[in-house]
Amino acid sequence: MLLRDYPKIAVIRPQGSISGSKALELDLDLRTAIANDDVSVLLLDLQYVESLDCSGLMALVSAQKLAQAENKRFSLCCVSASLRIIFELTQLDTVFEIFDCEAEFEATCESVKEPALAEVKSESVKEPALAKVKSESVKEPALVCA
Repeated sequence: MLLRDYPKIAVIRPQGSISGSKALELDLDLRTAIANDDVSVLLLDLQYVESLDCSGLMALVSAQKLAQAENKRFSLCCVSASLRIIFELTQLDTVFEIFDCEAEFEATCESVKEPALAEVKSESVKEPALAKVKSESVKEPALVCA
């Protein structure tokens, strides 16, 4: 039997305002997804997020650092103009891989897929090595919570 071996992608879609207790909840969700051995790529879809405070930003920075430590890809998509300003002002737009839409993100995943077929002789399939998305290390942003 011949199978293509692709990265396993998890998508998290928070809603509303990410602050306080919702930021803690998101942090837990992100950590759980990154710790999952079956997931090699995590996409955070911010389409339905209205606002984000410093605790929400810190959850994202923490997830980015954990993903890098685990050699996993962590990306954001569907970032509204009001949220994008926050990322730009904090210079986090240079830290995160940000896509305009999920389709744009998926197109980059297509380039990661190996065209070669792997012969599967056992039930376990090895994860493919992902292309390194960013070579720069995560800079610790200076965030001040009021």
